[in-house]
Amino acid sequence: MNYSLLLPEIFLLLWTLFIFVLDFFWDKSKTHSLGWLSLLGLGITAGLLFGSGKGNLFGNMFLSDGFSFYFKLVFLSAAFLAILSSIDFVKKIDKYRGEYFGLILLSTLGMMFLCSAGELITLYIALELTTIPLFVLAAYLKSDSRSAEAGIKYVILGAISSAILIYGISIIYGLTGATDLALIQFSLASQHLKFGALGPALIFGIIFFIAGFGFKLALVPFHVWAPDVYQGAPTPITAFLSVASKGAGLAAFVRIFFVSFNVFQPDWVMIIAVLASLGMILGNIVALMQTNIKRMLAYSSIAQIGYILIGVVAFSWRGISSLSFYMFAYLFANMGAFIGAITFSNVTGSDEIKDYAGLSRKSPGLALCMTVFLLSLVGIPPLAGFVGKYYIFASAIERGHIGIVIIAILTSVIALYYYVGVVREMYFRKSEKEFSFSIPFSLKLALFICVIGVLLAGLFPTPFIDAATQAAQVFYYW
Repeated sequence: MNYSLLLPEIFLLLWTLFIFVLDFFWDKSKTHSLGWLSLLGLGITAGLLFGSGKGNLFGNMFLSDGFSFYFKLVFLSAAFLAILSSIDFVKKIDKYRGEYFGLILLSTLGMMFLCSAGELITLYIALELTTIPLFVLAAYLKSDSRSAEAGIKYVILGAISSAILIYGISIIYGLTGATDLALIQFSLASQHLKFGALGPALIFGIIFFIAGFGFKLALVPFHVWAPDVYQGAPTPITAFLSVASKGAGLAAFVRIFFVSFNVFQPDWVMIIAVLASLGMILGNIVALMQTNIKRMLAYSSIAQIGYILIGVVAFSWRGISSLSFYMFAYLFANMGAFIGAITFSNVTGSDEIKDYAGLSRKSPGLALCMTVFLLSLVGIPPLAGFVGKYYIFASAIERGHIGIVIIAILTSVIALYYYVGVVREMYFRKSEKEFSFSIPFSLKLALFICVIGVLLAGLFPTPFIDAATQAAQVFYYW
């Protein structure tokens, strides 16, 4: 066995333990500097990832291929930006600063295992390793009642979603006698040839899988936890949740449904198309009504997962390629918007959209960055969001799914209104409050990285699309 395939994960685990242990001996007044060590660990992990190669371990329980490589880079990038934007934030936390960074690393480790899982039990364990640290991080501001409420809601609904998913796993195991994704595909294909239509047990199994992952993706109607958790959790964690957690769930979803359930794709693709459409409609309409930028971005992310799932509805390698690229574009735009909100909140203590009035005169750089991020989320050229939406819409049109693309375009017009509403506040309204901006280096660097990412993926998308295409070629049979 080529155990070097596991080297990035092994190193990240050891580095996480190192951060936890080092926190015991570090000067408590300087524990925020553990964030820089965490960033170093993520950088080394990314370097090891490039040299890890391709293959499988433990009888296909762990898969190292182009698809997992691509999404691991997305997770490591999201964790890097989340920790970078937290270095100044943790100075406000009285205790457990080191654990804060360690838990982000631990959740990232779970995500890396999740997108490499080729077997259902491995996948479930990796999913729990991903989400349990996030439960703690969502409630990290113990003195803040909203953060405590966010943690409780996330734990309860996360536990329900895990129970639903494990029940779906038990049904599929009962039908096929296997937990390996490829063996499940073979067994279900054989049953399909023998019996034809789906049986009631298989229907329930697929529905439970969709519901279980629907909670992780904040997919309508399983989204009820997202707005309150996003608003109450520490903003860097909200940013991490909105991108990395969604990406992890999406990668696992694609593995299962494009491999194990591909024979029955006409049946479940219709369900996904309906849920994606509901997400785009509900998410964008409710986002219109929000006055708090974190809640607005929460409902926006509910809509965004609808756009991303158009690539799943397309059910082709081009669909997987387009959703992979969209995740990359979404990473920088959405995390950038949240990092901008962190910067603004640190100075003003407010997350209300009306308080962004006059920001262009007080901090032109921050206002410009926020404008770039918000317009990319809408899909305005020449930013990354435009290329992502164009590519993902094209994949659906190619497969004849015109209706969902029309819904996506119409709801994007709604999104334009509330995103541009923030821009209007920043540039065309006068502030009633006086405050001066002093942005820490870590936040400036995070904003700069996000702006560069949005511009590069928008102006020079070819190398990024090629990388996403290579990731999709794992599913070569389309």
